Amino acid sequence: MQKELLSLLKGVKKFLANQFQKYDAKLPYILTTIVTLIIVAGGIRIFIELTESLQTDFLGKFDQTISNAITNIRTPLLTKYFVFVTNLGDVWGYVTVFILCTILFYFFLKSWKYVGQIVLVMILSMGSNLLLKTSINRARPAVEHLVTVKTLSYPSGHATMAMAFYGFLIYLIFTLKMSKFLKFCLISVMILLIGSIGLSRIYLGVHYPSDIVGGFIAGFIWVMFCIMIFNLIKIFRRDREVQEQNAETAKNSQ
Repeated sequence: MQKELLSLLKGVKKFLANQFQKYDAKLPYILTTIVTLIIVAGGIRIFIELTESLQTDFLGKFDQTISNAITNIRTPLLTKYFVFVTNLGDVWGYVTVFILCTILFYFFLKSWKYVGQIVLVMILSMGSNLLLKTSINRARPAVEHLVTVKTLSYPSGHATMAMAFYGFLIYLIFTLKMSKFLKFCLISVMILLIGSIGLSRIYLGVHYPSDIVGGFIAGFIWVMFCIMIFNLIKIFRRDREVQEQNAETAKNSQ
């Protein structure tokens, strides 16, 4: 992601240099941020279109068909697995995993930066999910619920948080220096968790498939937004340090 943003910034700087003799050094970052927001807005538009289609016959048949197919394969063993997975995607599950991640980041990376970034991603995704549930006000499926639920249905909070939390962990794992095999194993586990948490909500009868799709889209939007912003901040700070070093060098050489 950082390489792509650097390439975009270079293109913006080149364009501005061709158009203007002088321009504010912050302008390329502002324009790149605007492009980032446009990309995020596109994702939001897809989410809105899905939301507007909730009452259509097509989406109703889609929800019913998928839900029936999944609930018809219920077995005691699968029920135990999906109850465990759905609990892992609940508050205390994330608290446990978050504490483990915090310990690993502190002892192996000696940095609290990633912890703060994860917290921000979680706050944004959780806050937006609560607002969306309240504004859309979709009731839960009228079938047997195998777990207790108290909130509204759309979008799925479990799906949103799973995509946001584990999706951001996938990004961090991808960027960290470790063996390719270990990366593959960890990312595969994260993808499995995201899929299983989403599927568990349909299996347990507490969500429509469209709730899960909407939650995944919402979580993905926040992950992409935060990744781009974090990388822009990192590039901006690095460029500013280089400019300060160059200015100091020039001053000392005079």
